[in-house]
Formats: sequence, C-alpha cells, structure tokens
Amino acid sequence: MRNDPLSFLGVELNALKSQGLYRRLRVLDDRQAARTTIDGREVVNLSSNNYLGLTTHPKLKAKALAAIEAFGVGTGSVRTIAGTMAIHMELERRLADFKKTESAVVFQSGFAANAGTVAAILSKEDIVISDELNHASIIDGARLSRATIKVFPHRDVDAARAIIRELPAGSRKLIITDGVFSMDGDLGALPALCNLAEEYACIMMVDDAHASGVFGKNGRGTIDHFGLHGRVDVQVGTLSKAIGALGGYVAGNRNLIDFLHHRGRPFLFSTSHPPSVVATCIAALDVLQEEPRLIERLWENTKFFKDGLNRLGFNTGASESPITPVIAGEAPNAMKLSDRLFEEGVFAQGIGFPTVARDKARVRTIVMATHTRDDLQFALDTFAKVGREIGLI
Repeated sequence: MRNDPLSFLGVELNALKSQGLYRRLRVLDDRQAARTTIDGREVVNLSSNNYLGLTTHPKLKAKALAAIEAFGVGTGSVRTIAGTMAIHMELERRLADFKKTESAVVFQSGFAANAGTVAAILSKEDIVISDELNHASIIDGARLSRATIKVFPHRDVDAARAIIRELPAGSRKLIITDGVFSMDGDLGALPALCNLAEEYACIMMVDDAHASGVFGKNGRGTIDHFGLHGRVDVQVGTLSKAIGALGGYVAGNRNLIDFLHHRGRPFLFSTSHPPSVVATCIAALDVLQEEPRLIERLWENTKFFKDGLNRLGFNTGASESPITPVIAGEAPNAMKLSDRLFEEGVFAQGIGFPTVARDKARVRTIVMATHTRDDLQFALDTFAKVGREIGLI
C-alpha cells in the first residue's frame, strides 16, 4: 500500500489541536440573520459581516430573481472575452459615483481586489509601506508584486515617516492601510497617512472592506468619513459584507481602472459575477441611499452592546466600529469562551494565532442593524454569565 505523502499534515493538525487552535466548521442551517440556527441550535448571531441585514432584504431578493429570469444564472466567460454584460457596467458606474471617483472595477472577492491590485501596479523595483495589522490579502498582494515590503507598527505614522525618509528619493512607493481593521475594529490613521503620502509623493491605498456601508454618508466609507475625497489614489471595498452579496471592487481614476482591466490577474482569469449577484449589489446601493435609518440603527446597536461589554469589565481593545473584540489572552481561553457562549445560545467565533497575536486571542463580535435590543441584552447577559464562570471578569 502506498505511503500517504500528505501524512505530515496530520502532524500539523495535531499541533493545532494541542495549541487550542483547531476548529471544526460551524454549519448554518438557516438564513444569515441576527437570530439563526447553527449546528441545530438557535443562536444570537454575533459573527456575521451582514452589518445591515441586506442578505435578506426584500428589494435585493426581488432584483436577484428578476435578473435570473432575464439573463440566466451565469455569464459563461471572463470579463475580457464574453463575460461583460451591461449590468456589470452599470454596477461599476454606480460604485464610482458612490465612492466619488472617476471609475471602478469589480473583482470576484475583496481578497482578489486587494491582492490583484497591489500585484498589478507594483513591481520588484517598488516599495510597499504597510501597517502591521493590514489584512492578509494586502500582504499577499505585496508578496506577489515582489516589491520590497516595509512594515510600520500599527497606526504609527511617525514610524512610517521614518521608513520613507530612508528610501531612495526616486523609488515608487505605496502606503497602504485598512480603513477599519477587521480584528480590532479600530480605524486606520488615514488623514495623517494621506498627508505623509502627499509629502513624499507616494501612492495612497485604503482597504475599506469593513467600512463600506458602515462609515461615511450613506455608507461611503472611511474616505468620506474623514473627508479625504481626491486624496486616496486606490480605494478597495467589498460587496460581501454590508452590501450583503459577493465580490470586491477597486475605485480610482480611469487610468488605474483601465490598467487593471489589462493587468489585474483575478479580473483577467476568473469568470465574471452572475447577473443575480450584480443586480443585488445595485439594489443594495439603492437601499443605502433610500434607507439611511439602517445605518443609524447599526450604530445605535453598536453603542448599546459595546457599552454593555465595557460595563461588565471585558477587554474590548480600541474598537471604534461595530467590530468589538472580547480579548481573552491565550487561544484556549478564547476558544473556551466561544464554545460556552454557543452552548448558551450566542454565536461568537474564537480567533487565535496567526490571525491575531498569540497573547491576543479573542472572541470577535459584530452587531447588526437587525439585532433587537432583546437579542443584544440576551447576548450581554450570556457574556456576563460565561465570563464570570471562566474567570475573564
């Protein structure tokens, strides 16, 4: 019998188990909602990126069904051959208008948008100046570009400036930061980094995945929130979080977008979005314009829940967004907290190394506009019970 050449993976998996980092997939039995059923248990869902509840919004569902009837379930091609439909172009026009840029292009995911853009616009002669807590897709894009990567401590603009001062004056430089950091929920130092980019003639790029639909007027993101229109060269966003569907996008000037049409590898080599998904995203942009109360409710729920966790004595870090970590220390503590919460009816996933530092394992919570006060109070009561039980508070 042939020896298993992948047997080393079993050793790696056992190591994860011994470190308290092994997790099996939780299975959603119902729709993505504030209260849902996971692994047969009804729970308050605090782990979804569905910030505004748009995954089940009637307007989005109706547009998706109509698009299927009109255009079918798929496109059958990449965008550059036969996979660009009028509806794709309409979505990109709407996104550019929404982000107040000249143009926009849709990618298959936020990960593909980040990684594909950085890898396309930079080469091995160039330099990336990156916040240490930037998303993995940014890191992977920088590596694929073969550019030199310089990392500055989280939100430390002075450290970023010190790095840039030592770089050759004529080198092409890209400063990149998340708008909202996905694990800690704090905001990037955008105004100061924009100043730095202008001072040293750097390209400025912001990944606004967790800000799209959440921050700024009608959810336009952190660039709008900070009043930085025209000062960020590359804006990346997502269509799969607050927008409620699937995909990512890049917004910027026409040269950037036209170049990505020719050199963005995920764009070039992946089949385009199904018409139903595109129609859903257009409908979501309509909802952001027509129903601002959804975003207001999201922020009301965020304040209520965050204040409650802090009153209980949990360590919630420096969160400034609907993402609120409950930091538990080492991974076994975070996973125990997550498992006990689930047993009591609250779904909040544990997260450990390498996603976060070894001593900063946490349960990451995200509130939604569609949570009721009863949902959130139940979750707070459950956190209080379990937190005291395992000695976190």
